[in-house]
Amino acid sequence: MKKIACFLLLVCPVLSMAQKPGLAEYNRAAALHIRNLSNQRVFNANITVNWFPDSSGFSFITLDRQGKHFNQYKYNAGEVSPLLDHQRLADSLSQRSGKPTQANNLPVTEPRYLSPSRISFNADGKTYELNTQDYTITPAAERPQPNRAEQASPDGKWIAYTENYNLFVRNTATGEKKQLSTSGKKNYEYASYYGWGEIIEGENGERPTHFRVQWSPDSKWIQTFICDLSKGQKMYLLDWSVDTLYKPKLLSYYRGSPGDTDMVYMLPVLFNIESGQEMVLNEFRNVNAADFEWSAKHPVIYPENQVRGYQQTDLYRYNMDAGIKELLYSEKSTTNTDGYRSWLVEEWNKIILTSEKDGWRQLYLLDLQSKQVKPLTKGEYYINDIVFIDKGKRDILFAASGKEKDRNPYLQHIYRVNIDRGAPKLLTPEDLNHDIAASPDGKYFIDNMSTASQPTRSVVRDAFTGAILSDISKADIYDLLALGYRFPETFTATARDGITTIYGAMWKPTYFDPLKKYPVIDQSYTGPHTNMYPRSFSASIGRSNQALAELGFIVVTIDGMGTAGRSKAFHNVSYKNMGKNLLDHVLAIRQLGAKYTWIDTTRVGIFGHSAGGYDAGHAMLEFPDFYKVAVASSADHDFRMEKDWWPEMYMGWPVDSSYHQVSNITMAGNLKGKLLIVHGGIDENVNPSATFKLAEALVRADKEFDMLIFPGQRHGYQGKTAEYFNKKLWNYFVQHLLHQQPIWDFKLVQ
Repeated sequence: MKKIACFLLLVCPVLSMAQKPGLAEYNRAAALHIRNLSNQRVFNANITVNWFPDSSGFSFITLDRQGKHFNQYKYNAGEVSPLLDHQRLADSLSQRSGKPTQANNLPVTEPRYLSPSRISFNADGKTYELNTQDYTITPAAERPQPNRAEQASPDGKWIAYTENYNLFVRNTATGEKKQLSTSGKKNYEYASYYGWGEIIEGENGERPTHFRVQWSPDSKWIQTFICDLSKGQKMYLLDWSVDTLYKPKLLSYYRGSPGDTDMVYMLPVLFNIESGQEMVLNEFRNVNAADFEWSAKHPVIYPENQVRGYQQTDLYRYNMDAGIKELLYSEKSTTNTDGYRSWLVEEWNKIILTSEKDGWRQLYLLDLQSKQVKPLTKGEYYINDIVFIDKGKRDILFAASGKEKDRNPYLQHIYRVNIDRGAPKLLTPEDLNHDIAASPDGKYFIDNMSTASQPTRSVVRDAFTGAILSDISKADIYDLLALGYRFPETFTATARDGITTIYGAMWKPTYFDPLKKYPVIDQSYTGPHTNMYPRSFSASIGRSNQALAELGFIVVTIDGMGTAGRSKAFHNVSYKNMGKNLLDHVLAIRQLGAKYTWIDTTRVGIFGHSAGGYDAGHAMLEFPDFYKVAVASSADHDFRMEKDWWPEMYMGWPVDSSYHQVSNITMAGNLKGKLLIVHGGIDENVNPSATFKLAEALVRADKEFDMLIFPGQRHGYQGKTAEYFNKKLWNYFVQHLLHQQPIWDFKLVQ
C-alpha cells in the first residue's frame, strides 16, 4: 500500500497555494500599473490625429524611448513624414526662452497645421505660430472670447440675451431692445439650464449663471427652455479638505432621485421674433430636456422627447409658420428605449434611427414625407454608432459588433451601407477590434486595430473601399514584454439560461504556476449601459489587472446577461432585476474552477467602482457564501438615493418594491466576509450618503466592516489619493484573500 501511495504522489501533482507576495512582487505589480506603462513602457497604444483644415492630411504624435515625434500624413504623398524640423524648432525655442531645449523632448503641445507654412502650438501656457520657412516664432493673435451670455441671430440682425431672468432681443443696427418673456423670475428662468456638476457654495449660495438659445436658420424664431427650479430638491455635501478652513464648507447641487416629483423641470418654449408670440410647450415639460433641431431649409423644428421612465421616445415635426404639429414616430418598449437614437438628414428627406425594436440594435430610415419606417440593416448583431453620414453618396459609415461569424461578439468592425441599395459592406476584415476616427470630409478614417492580446496597429484607410493606404504607427511593447507581461486570456462560459455563451477575460501572474492554486478576483461593472470585455489592447492594459494579478491572483472580468452590446433579450435580463446581475459571474467562475485545477473557487474576491461598487457590495450580500472579500468604491448602494435617470432607465419608474429588494442597505444583515467601502466626500455624481447609510445599516446589524472616506475627492480619485486607494485595494485582497501580510512601503508610481 505504501508503494502505491508513493506512486500516486509521483504521477498526481500536488497543488499548493500561491506564494506569498514580497517586495519584488509588489514592485513588479507597480511596474505593470498603467501609470507606469503609458508612454513609459508602452508607446503608441492608441493614436489620435488632428485633421488639416484644408483636407490635405493630418498630424499626429508618436513616442518612443528617444522622445516625442511630431508627424504628418499627406494624402497626395501617401507616407508619414515629420510635421516639422525638431532641431530647428528646438533652436528657436532656446533662442526665445534663453534656456536649452532638447529636440527629442520639445515642450510643445497641441500642434495644429494651419497651412503649408504655418503651424500653431502651445508652450508655457501660451499659443504661438511657427513659420516653417524660416522657423520664426510669434505669439498667436488673441482670439476675442465670445460673450456666453448672449447669442447673435444667423442673419446678424438680433442679439438674444437675458435680463432679470427674462429673454430679450436687441437690434444690432438700432440698439432697440424687445422683451420676449415677462413671467421670468428667480428659480423660473428663461434661456437657462442647470448643469450636471453645478456646485453651489454656502447656505444661500448662488448657482452659476447659464444662457442657451437656438435660433432658427431664418432668424425668425428662437427655441429655448424655462429652467423651473421652484420645487427642485438638492443633494448636499460637506467639504472638510480646505486647509485654511476649520469648519466644513457646505456644498449643494440640484439633483432629483428616482420617483421624486419635486425636481427641476425643463419647459421648452418658442418665440416668434417679429410678433413676440410665445409658445410654451407644456407637453414636453420634463426633468430631462427634450431635444430640438431646426430644419436648415424650412420654418420647421423637430422635437424629440423621452417620456419619463424611458419606455417611450416620441419624435415630432412642428411647422412654425403653418402652425402644424404632427407625431412622426414613437419608439416604445416594455423595458426601456435605451438603444434609440436619431439623425436628421434633410438632403435625403429622411431621419436615420437606431432601434432595438426587432431584437437587435439596427438602422432604420424614417421617410419625412410618408412617415413610413423601413429597416436599413437587419441581423443578429449590434450597431454601436454611426461614424459618418456621406450625404453625397447616400452612404452611412457605421460601427458594429457581432456581425462576423465565429468572432468575438464584442470586437468592433466598420461597415458602409447605401440607403438605396445593397447590404452593408465590411471595411475592416481583420479579426481584430477597430476603433476609428473619420476625417471631416468622410473620405478617410484612422483605424486603431488591436485585441487584448494583440498590440495596436494604426493605419489610414480609404473610407469607401476600406483599403489600407498606409501604416502610421505600431504599438511598442518591448519594455512591457521585458517585465514578463502575460496577455490576458479570453474565456467563455454558459449563462444562467443554460444556453447563452458569455465572454470574459483573465489575467495571470507573470510567474504563474499551474501546479499552484490561486484566488480569483472579479473586476465588476454590470451597469446595463455598457460592458467590460477588454476589446482593445489599450483597454486591456488600462485597467491594471495584470498589476493586481502579480500579487498572487487570477483576475477576471465577465459580461453576464443584462449588460449592453448584444441582443435586446440579453440586455433585458437586468431590467428591474439588477440585484441578480452577478449570477452569471458566479456561474462563470465556478465553470472556470471545474475546468482549471489552479483556480480556487473557495477564495473569490470582487472590486468595482460606481455601479461596479454596487456590484462589489452586493456580491457580499447576495452571494455571501461565494464572494469572501470585496472593495466597493464610490458605490450607489441604494438606487433610490441615486440620480433619477439611471435607475429609472434600468429599474423602472415609478419606484416600486424592486428598488427595496436589491438595495445593499436593506440586505446589510447578510454580510459574512470582509468588506471595504470607500467614497469621495464631495462626490456629486454618486452622493456619498448611500455609503454612509450602508455603514449605519452594517453597524445596526452588528457586522464587522471597513470604511475609508477621502474628504476632498469627487467621483474619480485623483493624484496622491488615487495612489493611496490603489495600494489600499491591493493590500485588502493580500491580507484577507491571500491571508498574507501586506506591504505598504513600496512606490506605486515609478
